[in-house]
Amino acid sequence: MELKTPYAFGKTVDMPYAETERKVREELSKEGFGVLTEIDVRKKFAEKLQKEFRDYIILGACNPPLAYEALNREINLGTLLPCNVVIYVRDDYKTAVVIMDPVAALSVIGNPEMVKIAEQVAEKMQRVLAAL
Repeated sequence: MELKTPYAFGKTVDMPYAETERKVREELSKEGFGVLTEIDVRKKFAEKLQKEFRDYIILGACNPPLAYEALNREINLGTLLPCNVVIYVRDDYKTAVVIMDPVAALSVIGNPEMVKIAEQVAEKMQRVLAAL
């Protein structure tokens, strides 16, 4: 099932959460992305709020060559990086993978060069989703 919002795109898969996370990491790597940051939301909510939450992880993915090119053209762009990829268990126990739409995020800058770079990132992220 496809997922689309004004700021993100993704899909629901029939793989278990842990397998989906592993596969997403593998596919990101194939597309030249490294995971710079990761936030285990379930763990943080338990630790900081003593609240239970579904399995939910935020991966901060970065493609170094594209990030280098973008930051050289727009130095303050770091406020919009890295590209977040979210994996979580839905209420129906299927797993969702949702990716920040880089075109939506970088179009707010008003620099057409950034949109071109964002389109390259979006193409790579669409391939990640297609491989799941």
